[in-house]
Amino acid sequence: MTNASLPRHILPRDEVRRLNSRTAELISVYLNLTPDAIKPELVEELSEDGNMSRERAFAELLAIYCGLDSAGRDKAQFRNYFLPMVHELDTAVFEADPYYKNIKIEARKIGAWELRMMSLKPCEAFVCRDFVVTERGELIPQLGFFMRGFSYPAVLEGGREWMTLMPNETVTTLPAVKKARGKVLTYGLGLGYFAYMCSISESVESVTVVERSEAAAELFRDVILPQFPQPEKVRVIIGDAVEFARDRAPGMGFDFIFADIWHDAGDGAELYRTFKSFESRYPAGTEFAYWLEDTILCYENRDLWQR
Repeated sequence: MTNASLPRHILPRDEVRRLNSRTAELISVYLNLTPDAIKPELVEELSEDGNMSRERAFAELLAIYCGLDSAGRDKAQFRNYFLPMVHELDTAVFEADPYYKNIKIEARKIGAWELRMMSLKPCEAFVCRDFVVTERGELIPQLGFFMRGFSYPAVLEGGREWMTLMPNETVTTLPAVKKARGKVLTYGLGLGYFAYMCSISESVESVTVVERSEAAAELFRDVILPQFPQPEKVRVIIGDAVEFARDRAPGMGFDFIFADIWHDAGDGAELYRTFKSFESRYPAGTEFAYWLEDTILCYENRDLWQR
């Protein structure tokens, strides 16, 4: 969990939480309904006219959309919440990722499942990493934007985005990749990012993936796996992750286990607790990691939320 020492205004703690809770609701509405409302030309114009960074200009415009007065009554809220929340990101950094560089996505449909490329518009806002938790125990979501468009692969089920490889997925998966070693087991295939990054690691001997969807596995085997430099290191097993974790995996000698079968942190808490409860079944020395664990723990800690 990340700690950030941020200046706070002198409002009572409950009032700070009330304001932050209301702001979080407004940000959620913005992300879900109008994430591309802020246009790059507006950011550039405000940045030049106001002699400020594009990051600051974006935050100012976002505050306007949320109905805040960043220079008046909401000045402290803007300084302490919006400024540490907004980040201009560089597309080149993500495009240099080995998966983005080497895996080419060919559009394919199998039944209700569809593999395709999607894109973020210039200045479209998106969650870019785990929450920041301040020293006073307040949550600040982390939003990113690019000044130019960014393409990413996605799997849709019945037209609904189900698996994606947006920047947030890579940023929050890489810590587990860096820890992976020996015989690796992962629950959830997604677009094969974790499997790919582990397969090119010299520290990893093999990668076993447990995936419940045969269609998702078929898309992976047909389009993505053949592009791996060492596809023989990866094995996909079709099955229920919870049953596999409880009944089969403990005796199979895995050194590192990564669970990533939830859509987001909000719906991952129960499954996270379930997988954690299985850890005692495994031999000593087995290491575990869970996607979005820091954010899930924030959701679980009710002291961090407005009551």
